[in-house]
Amino acid sequence: MRPLIWTPPVALSASEEKVIKRIKRAKLFSFRRLHRHEIFDAAFQQEMTKLFKDSTVGQAPIFPAQLALATILQAYTDVSDDEVIEAMVMDRRWQLVLGTLSSDESPFGKGTFVRFRGILIAKDFDRRLIERTIEIAQMRQSFSPRNLRAALDSSPLWGAARVEDTYNLLGHALRKAVTLIAQDEGKEFEQSANESGAERLNRSSLKAALDIDWDDQNAKSEALTQVIAMLDAVEYKLQQDPLGSQPAIESVKAALNSARQIQQQDVERDEVGTPRLKKSVAKDRRITIEDEQMRHGRKSRAVRIDGYKRHVLSDLDLQLIRAVGITPANAPEATVTQALQADLEAQAVEMTELHIDRAYLASEWGHQRADDLEIICKAWPTRRAEHVSKTDFELDWATQQITCPNGISVSFTPGKTARFPPQQCQTCSLQPQCTTSAKGRTVTIHPNEVLFETLRARQSTPDGRAQLRERVKIEHTAVGQYLNYRRALRSQEPTRAM
Repeated sequence: MRPLIWTPPVALSASEEKVIKRIKRAKLFSFRRLHRHEIFDAAFQQEMTKLFKDSTVGQAPIFPAQLALATILQAYTDVSDDEVIEAMVMDRRWQLVLGTLSSDESPFGKGTFVRFRGILIAKDFDRRLIERTIEIAQMRQSFSPRNLRAALDSSPLWGAARVEDTYNLLGHALRKAVTLIAQDEGKEFEQSANESGAERLNRSSLKAALDIDWDDQNAKSEALTQVIAMLDAVEYKLQQDPLGSQPAIESVKAALNSARQIQQQDVERDEVGTPRLKKSVAKDRRITIEDEQMRHGRKSRAVRIDGYKRHVLSDLDLQLIRAVGITPANAPEATVTQALQADLEAQAVEMTELHIDRAYLASEWGHQRADDLEIICKAWPTRRAEHVSKTDFELDWATQQITCPNGISVSFTPGKTARFPPQQCQTCSLQPQCTTSAKGRTVTIHPNEVLFETLRARQSTPDGRAQLRERVKIEHTAVGQYLNYRRALRSQEPTRAM
């Protein structure tokens, strides 16, 4: 049989009222208790039961709605699976939401909780939970989803897989391949490693097996030679003695391809053919074996990210998160907007106002924006000459003429550089403050210069600067934070892209 429908009480008990009165922060707990019957109504719970196979054996005493609530609370509070089980016993706020205030035991165990989360992700139902919450918010708040004022921001999302140097990356991939070979052949790892010519993998650490002076460049090159030789030997072994099952062949091939990718990105040969580490860093360098999408990136010069960037699109009026996107840490922010747009289209949302930082100006929302979409963003600073900056020039978009402060006009083309006659610049009284070039003053006109002019004009006024500060709301969203759980859930899986 399929899981049962959960029908907890709607009215607050006396003990529940006491708990709610004591909740001063983390209002999500109160919100979820007060509205759980609306979000998880009978129809939605019936939809959830379709995630599970129908069986004639046994019963399902755990309610999926209860598990879903715990999953959302886990993402909201950012706790581990073990801490979830502990909170359900020790934290009265969790018990309030899950309807277990009168119980001293957890309503389910860790194993059940982890399996349920896996089902949610596998069936893509975590996204459906987001959509369901938005449906309820729309009904209760009486707002039109077709008039969205949104703010978009990014934050670091560290990957769960181990980040390693080149030697350990190669060793990790090799160990993974040999482990799969041993399993397919029904042998111990040590035996398969010896037979494959990778006996150094039998030590607890590859670097310990190499046992070199890591400050000696010649020794490091020799160690790299030995590691690549092991890779060659394992590949040769597979050519001479193929594995029995196709799944095993594909898995081992994937592990060895990872090793070759690391070699291609990080290793070069000197003039006599000896391998050595490259001094330069590959543009899209792989940093871990278990998660091929993780990358090095930076949120700032001081903060390096090993993993991803999380992009959150928040409703400024309702303070609900409407869409979430994930990019590798080294990807430009602008690359995420297509995925976010797909989420908004699924919600039948049309943005009328978008608050962003300058990194998103290069996105489609910036340079291919709809006529009715207002972009709120701080403008890029203009390059200033001695005293005469780009903003001192007048642009006439009707005639595509640019006029300098001295009244000289030349034509321009968006996306190109306008050049003023050098002979007129040399005789101009403003020339010392404008340009020192003998070729005359130049001004580059960005393809999106009209938007940039609007942004510069806005931030020059008190009202415009106040409008720019409104984006700070996205950093203080309380009720909406839990909607970001879709990606937070995936961070519980160490080998999956988030």
